[in-house]
Amino acid sequence: MTKVLITGAEGFIGSHLTEALVREGHDVRAFVLYNSFNSRGWLDRCATDVRGQFEVFAGDVRDPHGVRTAMQGCDAVMHLAALIGIPYSYHSPDTYVDTNIKGTLNVVQAARNLGVARVVHISTSEVYGTAKFVPITEEHPLRAQSPYSASKIGADQIAMSFYTSFGTPVVTLRPFNTYGPRQSARAVIPAIIMQIANGARTIKLGALTPTRDFTFVTDTVAAFSAALAASGVSGQVINIGSDFEISIGDTAAMIARLMRADIAVSTDEQRLRPAASEVERLWACNDKARRLLGWRPACGGLDGLSRGLSRTIEWFADPENARGYRADEYAV
Repeated sequence: MTKVLITGAEGFIGSHLTEALVREGHDVRAFVLYNSFNSRGWLDRCATDVRGQFEVFAGDVRDPHGVRTAMQGCDAVMHLAALIGIPYSYHSPDTYVDTNIKGTLNVVQAARNLGVARVVHISTSEVYGTAKFVPITEEHPLRAQSPYSASKIGADQIAMSFYTSFGTPVVTLRPFNTYGPRQSARAVIPAIIMQIANGARTIKLGALTPTRDFTFVTDTVAAFSAALAASGVSGQVINIGSDFEISIGDTAAMIARLMRADIAVSTDEQRLRPAASEVERLWACNDKARRLLGWRPACGGLDGLSRGLSRTIEWFADPENARGYRADEYAV
């Protein structure tokens, strides 16, 4: 059993990771963003078998003192806390620098000072920009096509600099387009599901031609867990993706078939990125994850995507789950 700090534990992926690590027998401390409502995000609705089985620390990764306090006594840290909405980064980029770059600095600085044995830093496929070659390997050039991706490139470089400068045992994971239960409705898959579920037959979307490598959340979490235990991965950058690409338009058509709905798609201008900011193609090479982590996606390929989408649709179809979403509003 390892004492693990998870930053961003209240979020979509973080809550699934918290549940998974508790089930694996780890002693988990969930770092959640402090707020006056005492909300713990998705952890307030976590699975019954893990409820009360983990510690909660409320703070802010932008505060180095709180981060250090939260990390005391921990053997490892899984750093997921970040601002991730790309549209929001267009008009509030300062907050992305503070949270994503400075927050990461606070995490690796505390880990160095406290002698933490493993730092798993979570990046994003957005750092690659539109693919120059596919599948995208870890050697692909980095290209910031949004303030969000720029902030994550900065965070990655801060994390890696602590490995090269001080030997801080950091491994960086780059997940590609995770989807599944609990995902924000600003993401394209929940946006499609929720519109259809609410009776819409003309679906509002942004660009339809970009391709994405969608990875089901349980696969992403399994890779994160594997990185916690793997040996010889310090200083490595590892892609976490399904090694499969599909366009947004084809994804919408697949969801409609699974939901037995006949839909049309209209372009919603507010959902479009600025032309040069749109990432047109993402497709992960996951050879390194297979080799170093012994990981492979259970929901890979077209069949796996269909299974993952079915599970996601089933979750959103539950009124208890859906009522927490404002499906009739577009949120950046």
